[in-house]
Amino acid sequence: MAKDCTLLWGSGSPPCWRVMIALEEKNLQGYNNTLLSFEKGEHKSQQVLDINPRGQLPAFKHGGNILNESYAACMYLESQFKSQGTKLIPDSPVEQALMYQRMFEGLTLAEKLSSVIYYNYKVPEAERHDSAVKRNQEALTVELKLWEGYMEKGVGSYLAGKTISLADVTVFPMVAYALRFGLCMERYPKLAAYYAVMKDRPSVKASWPPHWLENPQSSDTLKDF
Repeated sequence: MAKDCTLLWGSGSPPCWRVMIALEEKNLQGYNNTLLSFEKGEHKSQQVLDINPRGQLPAFKHGGNILNESYAACMYLESQFKSQGTKLIPDSPVEQALMYQRMFEGLTLAEKLSSVIYYNYKVPEAERHDSAVKRNQEALTVELKLWEGYMEKGVGSYLAGKTISLADVTVFPMVAYALRFGLCMERYPKLAAYYAVMKDRPSVKASWPPHWLENPQSSDTLKDF
């Protein structure tokens, strides 16, 4: 059970947070976990490389089974602990289809957020162009409006209906990440309401990134979106 699960994680990493929320929702509290520092390069340590040769977090294993991709780990946990904790895959084909759709669309949201937030970090100074910055910003604006529309047309408080699902486990960390970088939720009231619902869940409270508690906002990069 929980003692058979080991997670190496970094505070504030959405992929790590996804796995932690899933573990909490499946009532697997008490799993083995080690908080590592990205700033100190601990994600490249031998401890991590022994589980994840890419030197990335999360590094997760259940018994002898290793799943370092956060989506895979979340799906695996639901599969292995179906009868335990919160049911994260709905029975209804309609809701299940929507859940998978929103789950994997979440990867696009993550990509577009990253393209704006980390543009200067990822792109060498000599290769930066104002036109690329503008394209990335416009693409993110369209993406955020798309998600606002999804919530406006939805039939419940969650991404795939009236109950939490793997879509929320995987996508919510990116919504929270956007707020941390200054996204004005007054412009996105439906996303703001969704954020409030998810933030109140025990699983989210228990796994909230510790350094976010000390410093709720990282920057105002997204304040104009």
